[in-house]
Amino acid sequence: MSTNPTKPEEKGFFEKVKETIEEFWDGTKDKAEDIKDAAEDKINDITKKAAPVKKAAAKKVTAAKTAVKEKAADVTAKAKTAAKDVKAKADTKVKEIKAKANDTKAKADAKAKDITAKAKTTAAKIEAKADTKAKTATAGAKKAVGVKASTTAAKAKRKPVL
Repeated sequence: MSTNPTKPEEKGFFEKVKETIEEFWDGTKDKAEDIKDAAEDKINDITKKAAPVKKAAAKKVTAAKTAVKEKAADVTAKAKTAAKDVKAKADTKVKEIKAKANDTKAKADAKAKDITAKAKTTAAKIEAKADTKAKTATAGAKKAVGVKASTTAAKAKRKPVL
């Protein structure tokens, strides 16, 4: 005969509680594993969806950085060009002003030399006229002195001075 009884064994209270707890534990464990698997799937889905967006954002950021660098380089180049232009214009103006000043100085020097030459010729003419007048006056004075001296000498011979 068989050793297995055909009737189910009756279990005690604690064994029933123990089995119920085991059933809850197994059910909870299964639910936890299902929730864990669902969370992993959701994370994978989100990661897959975020990857292209992340790549696109990275590309946009990279493109923006290069655009900013190019614009900064353009602005710097324009500023340098403008500074060179301003400096060149300033140098040109300075040269023009110096040239005008030198031209004005040359004209003033030429006028001064011309005036000096005129003054010298005028002074020489006046000096020559003065010399001529002085010679004439000296000659006239010599004649007058000579005439007076001769008349005085002649008068002195005629009358003795007592």
